[in-house]
Amino acid sequence: MKLIDINNMAITFQAENVALPKIKKRETANWIKAVAQNHGKNAGNISYLFCTDERILEINRQYLQHDYYTDIITFDYSEEETISGDIFISIDTVRSNSQMYRTSFEEELHRVIIHGILHLCGMRDDSETAEKAMREAEEDALKLLGLKLERHPVNICKSIP
Repeated sequence: MKLIDINNMAITFQAENVALPKIKKRETANWIKAVAQNHGKNAGNISYLFCTDERILEINRQYLQHDYYTDIITFDYSEEETISGDIFISIDTVRSNSQMYRTSFEEELHRVIIHGILHLCGMRDDSETAEKAMREAEEDALKLLGLKLERHPVNICKSIP
């Protein structure tokens, strides 16, 4: 049995070539941990990197061999019941999606933030049924944060196991 000291785990937020979004880091980290626990998981080391469309396209090409923009790419390093990973989020795409779906930037950003966590918790969105479950889980998570939601179409995202 492998023992993991979850007290030394961290959720970090960084930015590359964009301004770090104005999020309440401690509140957001606690929310992430609560959502993970609701899915039977513990939050381990989770790093968010907010970046540009160009950077996420570069990552998508390099690691997924996909030649298109996306809002999020999740690298999953989870072990057993502890979720860990690197989550890249394109601020450019989050902003354009918030305009397209007529939601606030804050709501769309938090939707994408938790989308990555749900992937780390084992949720998928590669079928109509799985996508519906993912959207419902996103909405439930956003309600925990106190954001009012409206359903909107799928965000294109990729998770790397």
